[in-house]
Amino acid sequence: PRCQHDNPGAQRERIITFAMECKLPTIWPGPALLAREGRLITCSNNGDEVARRTGALVDKILKGAKPGDLPVEQPTKNGLVITLKTARALGLAIPQSLLLRADQVIE
Repeated sequence: PRCQHDNPGAQRERIITFAMECKLPTIWPGPALLAREGRLITCSNNGDEVARRTGALVDKILKGAKPGDLPVEQPTKNGLVITLKTARALGLAIPQSLLLRADQVIE
């Protein structure tokens, strides 16, 4: 059996609770779901874009392309999610310029 410490997500609730108690802002890589759990800011690539690009690469391989001949691709768009409830709890004012750049702002 795996130790709970082997799972990077196993301690996330403790980390978020600790950060909130200590008034520490947190920025996490990951989807908007994590922002809803109390993170101040999350950023991640667009999962839909990654899935489409992966599908296109698999299609090429199934049609005979050699995987080593395919170019390495990186996501072109990252999503920025800001949680205002967390900002208020931490006593932080998020600059309007950052709010305008966010893909999603959670009240």
